[in-house]
Amino acid sequence: MYTTSEFDVIGGKASRPSGPPLDQWQTAGYLAWSMQNIASFLPVHPIARGARTTAFARTPQDLSALAVPHPWGGETRTFAEVMAATDTDGYVVTKDGAIVEESYSEPFAPQNVHLLMSVSKSLTTATAGILEGTGELDPSFHVAHYVPALAGSGYVGATVQDLMDMRTGIHFSEDYLDDAAEVRLLEEAIDWAPRRHEGVPLTLLGFLATLRADGPHGGRFDYKSCETDALGFVLEGATGINAADVMATRLWQPMGAEFDAHVGVDRVGAPMLDGGVSASLRDLARFGSLFLRDGYALDGVPVLPSWWVADTAIGAWDSRAAFANAPEPTLMDGGMYRNGFWFPRAGSDVFLALGIHGQMIYINRAARVVAAKVSTWPSPQDGEKLLSTIAAFDAAAFALS
Repeated sequence: MYTTSEFDVIGGKASRPSGPPLDQWQTAGYLAWSMQNIASFLPVHPIARGARTTAFARTPQDLSALAVPHPWGGETRTFAEVMAATDTDGYVVTKDGAIVEESYSEPFAPQNVHLLMSVSKSLTTATAGILEGTGELDPSFHVAHYVPALAGSGYVGATVQDLMDMRTGIHFSEDYLDDAAEVRLLEEAIDWAPRRHEGVPLTLLGFLATLRADGPHGGRFDYKSCETDALGFVLEGATGINAADVMATRLWQPMGAEFDAHVGVDRVGAPMLDGGVSASLRDLARFGSLFLRDGYALDGVPVLPSWWVADTAIGAWDSRAAFANAPEPTLMDGGMYRNGFWFPRAGSDVFLALGIHGQMIYINRAARVVAAKVSTWPSPQDGEKLLSTIAAFDAAAFALS
């Protein structure tokens, strides 16, 4: 694993170990390897586990033959067929803290980590929730209170809660297929992509400082990856510590992670928390289990404030209306987005952490089921694969309840 200190900086540019071409590592030809080997060709910062590991019980069941309806009607497939059809690298299904089924596609294995893409956002917002619980962070405060470098940016007037709910008025395109979209310019700023555009800042914070607002803060839901990167700097501003280390000491270690995780960083060591975390499958299930247990780890150690878990599930008074007014289709009628989690339909029993190319944590509080899946979809977004995966985990939750 390479850290920023092991990358040479020559003439203002970071040199890096050999790996996939920087303009191709996210393409279909390289993606399956890249998602499991980020630390071999990009700089990362460790998110260290602690001395204590929480243990899952095991109650094995065969879910493979479960019938899963197609999300848009028509054919019914089995659970195993859905997993195969959605480019699965691995999945785990748990019930009440016991592993029911766990599967890996070689070379991915239990001890390996996988790039989580935007599941990273949910880990980051949960870390913010922990700081809220200790009084170190107030979500009603303005972003610039914690990050003075953003005082001249479009974030002026935006609150920390706006970041966690994706409700700022910042102009930011999330079009993954457009090389000129801000989501891709951000990757240039952190050296995850070649520099094709003049004037892109050399650091993540420098890039965020260039963003401008084109709408009111606190309004409609509008999914923008930059929000969670700004939240990472809020975590640092609230504690004086690199946000990756805050995540390690406040979340990863208290929940009893089994393996170290890591996060991609820019040339000055700032973590890219919107999508740069890599972690093991079981540790994703450990994280999801916190939300079944009112914030407590599998062994009863408190991690998340119980009131913050409840707030996430209930949402703000206008969360669903804000979500319904989103400028882009969500495929989740009646749902909402709160504190970094997706609620795919009316009600609050089922919620998700999601990342492009098929990363997911599925939490079903009514059925006491948590599932996690890492994947390598060839395309960043695929509505059928997303909804089919949710349907498969719904079927498992129904069968297990």
